[in-house]
Amino acid sequence: MELIDYAPVLIQILLAVGIAIAILGSSYVFGQRVVKNAINDSPYECGVLTEGSAHPQFSIKFYITAMLFIIFDIEIVFLVPWVLVYRDFISSGISIVLPIIFFIFVLIIGLVYELKKGALEWER
Repeated sequence: MELIDYAPVLIQILLAVGIAIAILGSSYVFGQRVVKNAINDSPYECGVLTEGSAHPQFSIKFYITAMLFIIFDIEIVFLVPWVLVYRDFISSGISIVLPIIFFIFVLIIGLVYELKKGALEWER
């Protein structure tokens, strides 16, 4: 490999650094210079003093629902490659239907378990 083969990578790095410097420089030049006070130091600057804590506590149901969503979302990602290569396996004489039926069956059992435990009931 010659050094000229790395030219596109070098150009991309220089372009990224140049854009970063341009954004930071324009922010410094055109940014607002404000005198600090209680309103401007708040997390939500609307001109009105905030009430309460800036970090409220969320219910554990929020986190459980988010984790369940991520788990099932990742499992769907495992199904996408199977759909894309299914025709290739069939043409090669390899049956992959039974493993994927087992995979979906395990997903359904997990969903039924979550429903019976009430993990998806928000108002509980």
